[in-house]
Amino acid sequence: MGGCVPDTGLSGRARAFIGERLPLTPLPFFPEIALHMPSPQSGLHGWLASEGLEDTPPYWAYAWGGGAVLAMYLRDHPELVKGQSVLDFGAGSGLVGIAASRAGAARVWAIDTDPVAQIALELNAAANHAEIALWDGPGQPESDVVLAGDIFYDAAVVAHTLPILAETARRGAKVLVGDPFRRSLPRDRLTLLAEYAVPDMGGREPVRSGVFVLHP
Repeated sequence: MGGCVPDTGLSGRARAFIGERLPLTPLPFFPEIALHMPSPQSGLHGWLASEGLEDTPPYWAYAWGGGAVLAMYLRDHPELVKGQSVLDFGAGSGLVGIAASRAGAARVWAIDTDPVAQIALELNAAANHAEIALWDGPGQPESDVVLAGDIFYDAAVVAHTLPILAETARRGAKVLVGDPFRRSLPRDRLTLLAEYAVPDMGGREPVRSGVFVLHP
């Protein structure tokens, strides 16, 4: 995996904790992909507290509905990313980027500001033999397709991310959004492409989730 996070300080401790305490678990909706995910015995929240990260939600530790539905859509429509450069925007666990790699993307970038998420993504990509490069430069890398799972989960995040993704679409990239129809989803800027029933946030019961294309 390109752009690996240095194995020092928090990064090294996160790598050790995730690798040792969060077992690789095949996803029930996509068993060909396995992610490092917590069990009741993992002690995830205790570890976060010990690192002073108790106020930083571990979004990277679970398969969210929006990421799950994008992964399913790419499994069924690999032609959307085959041979393309792809950006996994707000990558979390790396699920969507892994699905894009499996679908034949020529290059997969990932952006996530959480340093622990970056480690989880690196480990998950390696476990699934996916080539994903973390982007640490300003702005975004040039990409043909941008995949954004679960990035519209509250109004403040929408206000920050929607203009960024809309500008990306205006520059010519295809922006696909995955979301389980959360209240803050900007439906007036999106066209629904497909629906799937997938688990959300580690839950067992499937929830209705959609794949959308974002209008410039």
